[in-house]
Amino acid sequence: MAQSRSPFFDDLARLMSDAAGATQGLRREFETMAQSQMERFLSKMDLVTREEFEAVKEMAALARDENEKLARRLDELEAKLKEK
Repeated sequence: MAQSRSPFFDDLARLMSDAAGATQGLRREFETMAQSQMERFLSKMDLVTREEFEAVKEMAALARDENEKLARRLDELEAKLKEK
């Protein structure tokens, strides 16, 4: 008995393949749209970038170190004044 391919099943397979491709396209389009909306939302929030945050963090650490040095120097000068 010879096997014959049914046009119905060929059409069904082609339809399923096309549906899967369309679903992938819709998914990519949705992801792009969602990302665009999120970027627009975040840009309105006036947030700082990671680089800006790290720069300010470093500046604060340097200022804190300088403040501690000045506090020690002030203590030394006050101690010298009390000795006189």
